[in-house]
Order: sequence, then C-alpha cells, then structure tokens
Amino acid sequence: MPTAWSSSVLAPVAAGFATVCAATSLTGVVAGWAWLGYVLVATILVGCTGLALRSVRTPTPLVGLAQVLVLTFLVTGVFTRSGILAILPGPAAFSELSQVLQAAFQQIQTGLPPVEPSSPILCLVTIAIGLVAVIIDTLAVAAAAPAATGLVLLCVYAVPASLSDGMLPWWTFLLGAGAFAGLLAVDGNHRHRRWRNREAPGLGGSPSSASTPVGVVAAALVLGLVAGGTLTAVGTVGRLPGSGPGGQGSGPGGLGVNPFTSLRGMLDQGSNVELFRVRGLGEDKRLLRAFTLDTYRPNKGWGLPDAPMPAGVPANRPLPAAPGDTGVGASREIQIEPVNWVDVWMPVYGSPRSLRNVANGWFYDQSSGAVFSERKQRVPPYTESASLAEPTKDELRAAKVDPADVSPGYSRVDQVDPRVVDLTRQLTQNKSNNFDKATALWQYFTAQNGFTYDTQTAKAGDSDALADFLLNGKRGFCEQFASSMGVMLRVLGIPSRVAVGFTNGFPTADYRTITSQDAHAWVEVYFGDRGWVSFDPTPRSDGRGYIPPYLRPDTDISGSSENSGENVPSASSSRPEPTGGALEPSADPNALPPGQEQDSASPGWVQVAAIIAVLLAVALSIAAVVLSRRTANRRRGIGAEDGRPDRHVPLEPPGPAVTGWLPLAAGALWIAAVGFAAWLWSGWFALVLVLVLVIAAGPAAIREVGRRRRLQSINAHRLDAADAAWRELLDECADRGLPVPESETARTAAQKLAHQHHLDAEGRDGLRTVVSVLERSWYSGTKDPDPSLGPAFEELRQSMHRNAPMSWRGRLLPKSLFRRR
Repeated sequence: MPTAWSSSVLAPVAAGFATVCAATSLTGVVAGWAWLGYVLVATILVGCTGLALRSVRTPTPLVGLAQVLVLTFLVTGVFTRSGILAILPGPAAFSELSQVLQAAFQQIQTGLPPVEPSSPILCLVTIAIGLVAVIIDTLAVAAAAPAATGLVLLCVYAVPASLSDGMLPWWTFLLGAGAFAGLLAVDGNHRHRRWRNREAPGLGGSPSSASTPVGVVAAALVLGLVAGGTLTAVGTVGRLPGSGPGGQGSGPGGLGVNPFTSLRGMLDQGSNVELFRVRGLGEDKRLLRAFTLDTYRPNKGWGLPDAPMPAGVPANRPLPAAPGDTGVGASREIQIEPVNWVDVWMPVYGSPRSLRNVANGWFYDQSSGAVFSERKQRVPPYTESASLAEPTKDELRAAKVDPADVSPGYSRVDQVDPRVVDLTRQLTQNKSNNFDKATALWQYFTAQNGFTYDTQTAKAGDSDALADFLLNGKRGFCEQFASSMGVMLRVLGIPSRVAVGFTNGFPTADYRTITSQDAHAWVEVYFGDRGWVSFDPTPRSDGRGYIPPYLRPDTDISGSSENSGENVPSASSSRPEPTGGALEPSADPNALPPGQEQDSASPGWVQVAAIIAVLLAVALSIAAVVLSRRTANRRRGIGAEDGRPDRHVPLEPPGPAVTGWLPLAAGALWIAAVGFAAWLWSGWFALVLVLVLVIAAGPAAIREVGRRRRLQSINAHRLDAADAAWRELLDECADRGLPVPESETARTAAQKLAHQHHLDAEGRDGLRTVVSVLERSWYSGTKDPDPSLGPAFEELRQSMHRNAPMSWRGRLLPKSLFRRR
C-alpha cells in the first residue's frame, strides 16, 4: 500500500511543489505576492485533475487535455465576465480574454520590472505557470522522467532572469534546486522499490543511458539561453531613439552620442512611455538634464571618459554652486516624480542648489552637473531647488573664459576632417566673440541649409561620418545635430559638451508629463562666469523644442509662448514630419506617434504565443527522444545474461505509451508555432498554412493514435492485448504495401509475413510468441494476459523496422487506414 501511495500521490505532489518553487523566480519581474495565490490554485487544480483521471486509467493524452481544460475554466471564471455558467469559455469569453492578454503584453512592453500585479499580468502568469504545471506533471508522473522536467524548469527561470534589472533572489534558486532534487529523490525511491520487486531490472546499465541526463542538461542550457536572449525584447530596456546595439549611435559611421547606459523607456520602436511628472515649472519650458558627455571619439561619437566617475558630493546635503550660479537669484522649487525611470542618473533642471527626499548613495558632480549613483535603481519622487536664471545676449558676448576655470578635456578634439574645419571657420569668420560664433553655428542647423530632423539618417557616402552629415546627408535626429555642433565648437577652441536628457514635454492635469519620446540631446557651451549655457541645434517643428531668450530674434521682446517654446526654422512649414517623431503637445501620451497605426491583426500576444509554442515543442521533442532512448536501453538491459530480452518480464506500462504520445503532442505544437509565426505576416495565410499542415499530417496522426492505443493495451496486459497485437501486425504489413488477407489462418499469415519482410532470428522468435499467445486467446477459452506478449511484439516490430523499413509515403498515407475505411 505505501508503494501505491508513493507512485500515485507523492509524485504529483513533488511535481506541483517543483512548479511552485520555480515560479518564485517571478519575484524579479512582478511586484508583490498576489500572483502566488493564483499560481497555487492553478497548480493544485492541475495536479488533482491528473491524480483523479489516472486513478481510473485514463490515457495520458486525455489527462493532459483535461488539465488544460480545467486551467481554461479557471482563467475564464476569474479573469472574464462572459463565460457560460461563469467558467465555460465561449466566443465572448475568448474575445475578452484576448483583450486581457493584449493589455498584459502592452504592460510588459511599456513597464519596468517589477511590474504592478494588475489583472492582465495575473492572468498571464496563471496561464503560463498553469501550462508549465501540466508539462511537469506529465513528464514527472505519466512519463516517470523527472530529469526531463529540468528543461522546463530552467526555461521558467530564464525568462525572469533575462527581464529583471538585477540578480534574482538567492532563495528562489535554492527553492527550485531543492524541489527538483526532491522530485528526483521521489522517483528514485519508487524505482528502487520496482527494482526490488524485479519489475524492470537493468535500468541505467548502458553507457547511452548514463549519457541521457547529460544530453538533457545540455539541451536545457541551450534552450534556456535561447529563450533568455529572445525574450529580452520584452520590457523597457531601450536606448535613445535611433541608437544602435549597445548604445552606439546609428548615424553614418557611428556619428551620435554613446551614453554608456541603458536609459529606461528610451524605446526606438514607437512606444511612448511616461517617465516623469513635473510640478513647479508652471508655463516655463526647460530642458531636463540627465547627464553630460565630454569625450569625442572620431567616427564613434560622444561618450563618457575612460576614467571612473568623479567622487562627487552626497546629493542629500547642500550642493556646491554650479558654474555661473552666484547664489543670489531666486530659487525655484520643482517636484519631479519618476514614473518609469530606473537608472544611475537623477535628472535635474538648471543649476541645482539642493535636493530633498534623496537617499544615501546619490552624488552630485559639480563639473558635469549630473546627479548619479553607483547602481541602477528606481528613483523615488524628489524635490529640486534650482536656479533657472538665464543670461542675456550682452552678458554672454561680454563673458570671458579663463582656461584654468574649466577642464581642458572640454576643449580637446582630434582628427577632425579639414572640410569640417573649413566649414566651421567659414561660418564664424566675421564673429568676434564666443557667443556670436556659437549662435552662428546654431543658426546653420536651424535655418534654411537643407538640414532635416528625421528618425532615419541618410545613407553613408563618405568615410568621415561628421563630414558626411554636415556636407552630404544633412538628415538625422538630435544625436547627430548635437554631436556635430559640439565638435565644431571645439574646433574653434570653445569649451563644449553634449547633454543628454529630455525636452519640456507637455502639460496635463496639474503637472507636466515627460515621456520616452521627449528623450533628447543638445549642446552646452561654457561662458566663464556665466557657466554652461544650452544650445539646441536640432531643427524640430513638433512643439517640444525650446529656444532660450538669448537665442530669440532681437525684435521678439514680448516673450510670448508662441516663440518661446519651440524652434521655428523658416523651412519647417514645407518640411515633412518625421515618421517616428514625438507626439504633439495636445496628444494623448499613450497614443502612437504619427505615421503609425495600431496593428490589430498581429498583436504582441501572437509573438509571445509563437515563442511559447516553440519552447514547448522543443521540450516535448527532447522529452520524447529521452524517453524513447530510455525505453530502448531498458529493453536491452532485460535478460542481460544471454544478451536478449526476457519475454517473461513485463515492460513498465507507462513508458511506451508516453513515449508514443509525446511526438504527437510535439508535432501539434510545431504546427501551432508555424501558424503563429505565419500569423505575424498574414492571418489568412496562417489559416491556410495550418489547414494544409493538418490535412497533410492528418492520416499519419490518426494512424499513430490507433497504433499507440493498441501498444498501450499490449503493454498494459489488458484482456484484448492479443487481438490488438494481431490487428496492429496486419496494419504494419498493409502500410508496407504487403497486406495479409484476414481470411488466412494466423500460422499461414505468419509464414508469409516472415518471408516477405525478411525477418531475422529475433523477429521470427517474437512472431512465434505472438502467434502462440493469439491462438491460446482464440481457442483455449482463457483471456488471462500473457506477460511475454509485450516484449515479443516489440521485438517483432523492431525486426520489421530493421529489415523492411517503411517508406515516407507509407508513413504519410498509411494504406491500413484507407483499407479499413
């Protein structure tokens, strides 16, 4: 009785416990613990369903199907309101569930881990972990192959590990490893009892058997790495719009800024994520600076110096005065509420004087004007007291720059193309001071000189990226314009740097919202006792630019918002809007940018479904190979004294059945994965393709289902085992194009079969045993199962495979199926 209890109850409990322990890895990507209750309910329902159905000897495929059905009832009842009798899914419920999943995937794409446990996220977690529970329960209980579950469990860890900002908690790995070890121990104890009862001696005796776990672990590692690399596209780990891999600028030859950081929310694929809510600016428009870059590398772009960051001063204490800030003017209290911002930088306005609600570990660097920490973290709301005073044109013209007051690195520039030097000097030849020179360069980009703000740069036509942009392409976005002006200023010996941050955003409710599409780069120029002064050379016409008073025309003395809030190049009226540019100020921050429409035919859930289908298909395919090899090794190990199987020792019933059903399930998942992938291209094409694949594979699948049902009867020693073996043997002959008339006696048919299929000695021995058992079943009046039938029939089948292999035509269009019809 204890043995029966262990095999029927302890294994499902261990499988469910391993699933829940692996699911604890979700703590890195989902906030709180609300999801754990849903995971527990789904896992318990799956385990109890399997336990109940296996107790009445339900076929393994039906058990898995019932578990998925129960999971569907749970999801329908909890997360939809359109279910029939609350839990039965119908068209309306499926439509509602589709909307819920789309909302979940949208939250994943725009949120930052850990995401809030909203209803869509909880629905997605319940479905995903519920399906994992079904697979682990099938492998560990029905297939008696707990080692194969390591592949699935590793995939469960791979996804959160690839999405989380940091390492997953150590205890989640400890729980997963302990639960997996317990699952192996439960199965090992059960196998030990079977060995003592001589049910299946010889397990694990062959070298190939010993190498099976190694193959499983290797495949699991590869699949886990592939899954992790594939799914890292989910989430908001992005770059500045237009940045290439690794943060490199995507301009020709690498012209751009390379911030050496992953700015959260900086998506370059049209997504618009709210990053900050700012209060205290009123109607003023200012640039929000995250950090500055002082090092230019030819044909690579701007970046941070190779030296480590300066020590800085604690940001939660009084800050030293920024260059140009005398401390005399009024301070502005600005409340900044980060929404989806996780980084090492804390953006600030103007010249910061103090910061409140800032934890330990944040530092302020007076030279770069940046507030930073040593690790990426979610920034809580903070208040900045800053000077927003801006100098006048006359003050900037009269400013004197003492080289000793600023680092020489802000003036260093090497390997500038002579054509760029000539252009720079030509544009500033009649200017007598640094301000007029910088203004001339700024006007070169913002006036009628052929420059176009666009998210696509022109094709490279010159080996020098800077010269190519200034003289040929003249098309790009903020990175290209800021990078170019910064280099041209240094050619003139004017200290400059590239600032990275955000434009002014737009007002909404009682605050100003700044989104990922406000990400921006501009130039800051050093003017001695006036400090660092901003110049934004990007010729924007979308309303998000900012022209400070010292760059406005002299005739503009009204300070009206019409000119104070945006760049107005004279050619902007005829210039097309960039296809991926920012939203208009009055637009919904969650709307898509101009030129893009919501693609309802291929929502994000199709991509995720395709990935899940591929992962499951690969897992089941590997499991099928592992179980098939294990079964073959077991047969070779039985009766090792004479090197041949002992037909008096029965085969373990679950092994061959599960080994046969898993390829069918894997094939169905491969078809589903192909369908999902085709759906991304065209829904109708996907439907036609799936129908063609189903029709093509239908006859073979039907034949395989019948074969597996008979093999299960044979290996389970049921009363109809002899008849099932004989009918399967006749169908095997028909599929090979050599049918045996059913009117002939069993012995006559056996003689023809042995001759036509060139059976070897092992096959003939197996055939004699099968015929002997069949005749006893027919003529002796007894229906007692014969334990030798299963091994003998399997030996016969293997002999037919060796000596009379079936053609592909026989596999795809089995004649036995049509002959019966």
